[in-house]
Amino acid sequence: MNETAPPLLAARGICKSFGAIEALSGVSLTVHAGQVICLLGDNGAGKSTLIKILSGVLAPDSGEILLAGRPVRFASPKDALDRGIATVYQDLAMVPVMPIYRNFFLGREPEIGRGPLRRFDKRAAIRVAEAEIGRIGIDVGDVRRPIITLSGGERQSVAIARAIHFGARVLILDEPTSALGVREAKIVLRFVSQAKERGIGILFVTHNVHHAHLIGDIFEILNRGSVSATLGKATLTQDALLTYMAGGSDLTRLD
Repeated sequence: MNETAPPLLAARGICKSFGAIEALSGVSLTVHAGQVICLLGDNGAGKSTLIKILSGVLAPDSGEILLAGRPVRFASPKDALDRGIATVYQDLAMVPVMPIYRNFFLGREPEIGRGPLRRFDKRAAIRVAEAEIGRIGIDVGDVRRPIITLSGGERQSVAIARAIHFGARVLILDEPTSALGVREAKIVLRFVSQAKERGIGILFVTHNVHHAHLIGDIFEILNRGSVSATLGKATLTQDALLTYMAGGSDLTRLD
């Protein structure tokens, strides 16, 4: 990770209110290439609102978002995706009864032919899906199977592989291990580590302190719409991280 380079993604003083409810108050964070930022906080801390702003679903009331040091305003989630910000939500946005390869290319289907003869290139889709899923180290068997036949961890990994294949520079992962068992969570965490090694910046949103401590480099603690602590991993124990997340009294910011 080169911290002298501008961060892939930065949020500066983000504020967002819904009527009289202040969801975010001056939230700032940065995501560098090859870095995992863990965003932790209890329900209602503002994590979902921040994700929606960074992924183009919502616009902030004030503050700014920067990509590689340049201010940007996302017109839509597609705009954010086209600029390299891919969000993998907990519900995955997949069609359970469709084959794995169709879900891999959902919304970005390869085509063959021209004009009225243009059609979905099934062979290319199967070939690419098999290759990309194989690269992440999971064996899904025949990619023509319905994706619902995969385990939760495998589906999460396929969604992440899909985002990387389509050029994601920053991955925002919304509670990717919340509904998974130990073995399935391990599959996802392993793949997050692989994405980090490839230079992708990752914002890992979770309430699971154990998973966060295993995978994270920097920990942002969100509490009632504000960042209450920014912590490095060097001397941080899992118990200490849990104390910070629970609102311990000695909250400090990382220099």
